[in-house]
Amino acid sequence: MDNNDGFENEFSLEQPEYPFIYPAKYKKPDKESSIWFRSIISLVLYLALGFYIFKQWEILLLITAIVIIHELGHFFAMKYFRYNDLGIFFIPLLGAYVSGSKREVSQKQSAVILLAGPLPGIIIGILLYLIDENSSGFYFLDISYSRIALLFILLNLINLFPIYPLDGGQLLNRVFLEEESIWSKFFIFLSIAFLCWVAFAIKFYVLLIFPAMMLLRLFGEKNITTIEKRIQNEGINTDLEYEDLPDSDYWKIRNILIEDYPLFKDVKPSPPFEYHQKEEKIMTTIQSLLHRHLIQDVSIIGKIFILIIWIAAIASPWLISMDLSFLNRFGF
Repeated sequence: MDNNDGFENEFSLEQPEYPFIYPAKYKKPDKESSIWFRSIISLVLYLALGFYIFKQWEILLLITAIVIIHELGHFFAMKYFRYNDLGIFFIPLLGAYVSGSKREVSQKQSAVILLAGPLPGIIIGILLYLIDENSSGFYFLDISYSRIALLFILLNLINLFPIYPLDGGQLLNRVFLEEESIWSKFFIFLSIAFLCWVAFAIKFYVLLIFPAMMLLRLFGEKNITTIEKRIQNEGINTDLEYEDLPDSDYWKIRNILIEDYPLFKDVKPSPPFEYHQKEEKIMTTIQSLLHRHLIQDVSIIGKIFILIIWIAAIASPWLISMDLSFLNRFGF
C-alpha cells in the first residue's frame, strides 16, 4: 500500500461494529544485522575521534583493545544467560557498553555479568606485569609490557568504583541495595553529583553526558510510575512476556502512553489502528512496562564472597606491589 512517511509496516483498520477484533500488536523485525552494523559504525567513529584528539594511534589501539576485551566479557556473560538483542556500542571519548534485554533478572547473573567485564582485563594486566617483572623487558607497539599492564589494570579498576553507572556502581545497586528503595535513589543522586564534580574538576565536560542521561532516566521513571498506575487501573495484566500480551492490551497501553508519555505526544491514539514511525520505540516502552522480575538469589555468604572479589580486584595493584610511579605524571 502507499505510504507517505516511508514506514513499511503502517496499516489502518476501520473499527468493526461487532465482534470487535483488534489488529495484531507490533512485531519487531529481525535486527541482528542492523545492531552489528550500528556497532561497527560506532567503533569507526570512536577510533576516528580518538585519533583526531590524541594523535597517537598506538595508545588509541591499545585502549580500544582493552575496551573491547572488557565489553566482550559482559557480552559473552549476557549471551550465556540468554539476554536478547545483544550489541556492543562505542561512545567516543567515554568508552563502550553492551546492550541487551531480559525480563527475569537474577542477582547472581547480574553479579557475574558485571564482574565479567573488568576482571579479565585486570587478570591480563597482572599476567603482563609479572611477565615484564621476570624478564629483560618486552614491548608491543613500542609500549612496554609494564605500561600495557598498568593500562589494563587501571582502566578496569576505575570501572569497579562504586559510582553509578560504572560496573561497580551497578553491582552495588543491584546486589547490595534494593533498586526501588530510597537508598538506591540516594546513591544514584550521589553518583550524579560526584560525576558532575569530576567533570568540572578535570575540565572534561563530555563526562557530563552521564549525569544528564541519569537525570533524564529518573524523570522518565516518574512518568512511567504514573503510566503503570493507569494500566493497573485498567485491569491490564503486565506480568507476562510481550509475546503473550493480548493485541487488545497492546493498543490500550499504547493509548495510555500516547496520552501520558511526552515522547509520543505526536502519535495519534487509536482508533484508527495505525502503526507509526515511532512504533518500535512504542513497542520497546511497552516491553519495559511488562514487570521485570529481579530474583533475589544472593545469600549473605554470597554477598560477602562477591564483596571479597570486588575489593581484591580494586586492590590488585597493591597486592602485586605494582609500581604506580607512572601516575605521578598525571598528578596522582
